[in-house]
Formats: sequence, structure tokens, C-alpha cells
Amino acid sequence: MTGPGGPVRAPVGAAGGGHGIADVADAGAFLARLVRLDRDAPVRLRPTGAAGRTALWGRLPWGVLAVRTVAGEGPGDVTVAAGELLAGLAAGGGALPPRRDERWRWPLPPGAGRRVETLPAGELRRIATAAAGTLRDAAAHGVAGRAVGQRALRDALLDHVPVVVTPDDAPGEPVEVTQRMVQGLVRMGFLGAAEGEAGATGTGDVQVRTVGRWVGLVGPYGAIWSQKATDLAVRPL
Repeated sequence: MTGPGGPVRAPVGAAGGGHGIADVADAGAFLARLVRLDRDAPVRLRPTGAAGRTALWGRLPWGVLAVRTVAGEGPGDVTVAAGELLAGLAAGGGALPPRRDERWRWPLPPGAGRRVETLPAGELRRIATAAAGTLRDAAAHGVAGRAVGQRALRDALLDHVPVVVTPDDAPGEPVEVTQRMVQGLVRMGFLGAAEGEAGATGTGDVQVRTVGRWVGLVGPYGAIWSQKATDLAVRPL
């Protein structure tokens, strides 16, 4: 069977059809944030190519992909309900929830790509915080004195491009990092705790990576990927 992100393999690697996740706390933190944003979210488990590691993929409500790599052989390439897997992990169970491969309808990046820039995590956190403040102010006071719908405001902010990277080592189009990606990185906790918060381990750096028509933000604890829109040509028959 073939899925949009490549072949969907039958479960392997986890004994007795289990989920095969070794670091339950790590996976649980990712799943909890994913379910908090979308209670019906599917999660796709895929081998990473590195022994003993499994990638957890989820799609956030504003159209970007989030991925976190955790310890464990995993069950192969399968999709399950994130909430069901989270409940199983919380209960200490090792069984894999019912497969829901048909619910995964999105392509995945074809690889890790190449790094085109490194950004300070603190700056991305500042951008995300500023956008949230703008949304609150506009919702309370309107824009230029006029009331604007909450969804229209949110979509306009998410489509904003706060960071543009021009690669130095190769010609090509500038790489645009949208607010959708920045919000995903922060909301999924991929930057870790902010400086001054409990558990903070430093701000770290975030890599901007590209592969094909994909742009990624790779943080200390996970990555966000976004596919650039494809130009469609309509020709008469």
C-alpha cells in the first residue's frame, strides 16, 4: 500500500503489534500538545532510518506539519488517533491503537534537506509573542477603528512572513518563513522552556532548512515543515 508520504508498510519492529515507543514521556509530551490543538488529530509513526528511533508526525490546524523523533523501534509506518495513543501511553499499555492509515492525507518532506540559515530561538519566540499581542489588540479594538472577524485576523497573521532568508551559497528564490511555522514551533514546545522559566536549558538555535518545495524550522526539540504552494497551469484541451 502506498501513502502520500511514501510506502505505508505493515507493522514491524514492535513485538506483538505494540507501539514500540521506548521514551513514553517524550512521546506523551508531543501527543498532548498535538491533541490540545486538535482533539481529533491523527499521528503518523515512521521509522527514521536510525536504529531505535521513530518519528511522530502530526498536522497542526493551521496547515503545517510537526515532527518529533523519540526513542523506540516503533511499529513501522502506521497512522493512529493521537488521543488514543496518548491514552494508551498514559495507562502504561504497550498495545498499538487501531490503525487509521486512511486519515493521513498529506505528503511528507522527502528528506532533511539542507541548512540555509540559523536563527536564534529567542528571536522566533519574540516574533510569536508579538503576533499573539497583535491578535489580542485587533480583536479588542479593531483595525483602523473597524471591527474585523477573529478568523480573518488569525489567518492574516498566520500568512504573514516575518523572516525572509536569502541563501549565500547558492542562487535561487529567497526562503520565506511564515508565522504559521513560527507559531507551530512555539506552540508545540520545540524551543523548550523560555529563559527564566522552570526547566529552561538555554534558548539554542533554530535551523532553516529546505528540500524541494518544502521549508523547515528545526528546533532543539522538534521541527515544523511547510510546503510552498505549487503553481498550477490550466490549459485548454
